[in-house]
Amino acid sequence: MSDIIEAYLKKVLGTDEQVEIRRSEMADRFNCVPSQINYVINTRFTVQQGYLVESKRGGGGYIRIIKVKLLDEADMLDMMIDVIGSEISQRNAYSIVETLYQDSMIAKREASLMLSAMEKSVLSLEDCKKENELRARIVTAFLNNLRYEQL
Repeated sequence: MSDIIEAYLKKVLGTDEQVEIRRSEMADRFNCVPSQINYVINTRFTVQQGYLVESKRGGGGYIRIIKVKLLDEADMLDMMIDVIGSEISQRNAYSIVETLYQDSMIAKREASLMLSAMEKSVLSLEDCKKENELRARIVTAFLNNLRYEQL
C-alpha cells in the first residue's frame, strides 16, 4: 500500500513540483487509515530524498510536499551533511546516495561502492547507536569529498 501511495504522490509531483493534500482525503482514496499516509510522507518524502514537507493542522489543514531543486551542488551537499548530524540509519544513508545518483552527482559504480561501505553487515556493531554514528562519519566523509571535488 505504501508503494502505491508513494507512486501516486510522485506521479502528481512529476508534473507540478509540489502537491497539497489532505490526509483524510488521501486515506479515503486509498482505503487506508490516515496514519498510513503519515508513514509514507515521513519515510518516503524526506529532505535526504529531495523533498520538503509542510503541514497545517485543523479543519482547513493540509500537507504540502515540495520537490526541492537546489541550484548549487555544494549547497546541497552541505545541507545533507547538516541533516546527517552525528548519526544516520542505513535507510536514510541509502536515501542520500539515491538522491546523489538521481541528481547525477555520482555515477552508478560510485553509488554501489558507497552503499556497500555502509551496509549493516559491513559495520556490524552490536550497539545500533554506535553503528549509526560510524555510518554518519562515513557518509559525511563521502559528501565532503564530493563537495571539495566540485570547487
